[in-house]
Amino acid sequence: MPLSIFGFQALWSPYLIGVIVFLIVVYFLVTVVWRKDFKVSEPLKKSEATYFLLAMILFYIIKGSPIDLMSHIMFTYHMVQMAFLLLLVPLFLIKGIPWWVWKVMIEAPVVRSIFKIFTQPVVSSFVFALMFSLYHMPGVFDAIKLDETFHGIFTFFLFLSAFFMNWPLVSNIPGQKQMKHFYKIAYVIANAVLITPACALIIFNPNPMYATYTDGEAWLKAMELCVPAATLSGLSLSGPELFNNMKPLEDQQLGGVLMKIIQEIIFGIVLFKVFRQWWRQEKKDDHFITEKSLREFQAKKQSQQF
Repeated sequence: MPLSIFGFQALWSPYLIGVIVFLIVVYFLVTVVWRKDFKVSEPLKKSEATYFLLAMILFYIIKGSPIDLMSHIMFTYHMVQMAFLLLLVPLFLIKGIPWWVWKVMIEAPVVRSIFKIFTQPVVSSFVFALMFSLYHMPGVFDAIKLDETFHGIFTFFLFLSAFFMNWPLVSNIPGQKQMKHFYKIAYVIANAVLITPACALIIFNPNPMYATYTDGEAWLKAMELCVPAATLSGLSLSGPELFNNMKPLEDQQLGGVLMKIIQEIIFGIVLFKVFRQWWRQEKKDDHFITEKSLREFQAKKQSQQF
């Protein structure tokens, strides 16, 4: 059965397009037009604008395109959506917003305390792993999918935990303590390990775990998260099997595997960049030490001549 029966709004989320366009306009107003209103600022870099636009485009693709609709039909699409939403979009956002804008935001009285606690590497790692694992517990997952308000609140805090988890890796605000390269490597590995049990439970469970992908009534109720109720009421649907040829258990296992693969790829790229930065820093430091030693030797030699 074609997805077009759910209508244009469910397929392309026109309201989300409006929100994203609004955010892009505000971004360029703040970073270009209103930049001089900040006490400290720098011209917007092309790389920063590129990262922010990538974040907005990626967010729309995974939450506004037919991928979002398919995530309510197939668990595989849900896990792919989660992987990019939690592991890549926060990275792009952190790198896309200039440091001097971040500095103003995170030094606000209330925000400062929150950041100080939840961006601590140990805290951010465990909170994200806990939120991700809790989200995918069968009873919790179905409850989230069946209540629009609960879904919105829990997804927001899950994304926030992912943002805090990514912050120590890529934040570069002058004056703030930066994590050393060796600790960044250990941090990435630790995060990969901590969410492995949740993925393993999904992959190796011998039975389908989620009623919203197996029970027709629960699935139809969950579809209200992305399809207008008026549209659903006019359709005669029995369950997700109308749009999916995979068995529920196979769909669940594939989703868990893809989540783990995408996570490993993203973390692998992050590790590569950390290694490269570390190598460049070490090479720069070695060059600096060599030049300094040479100057000291020459100065000592000249003083001995006199």
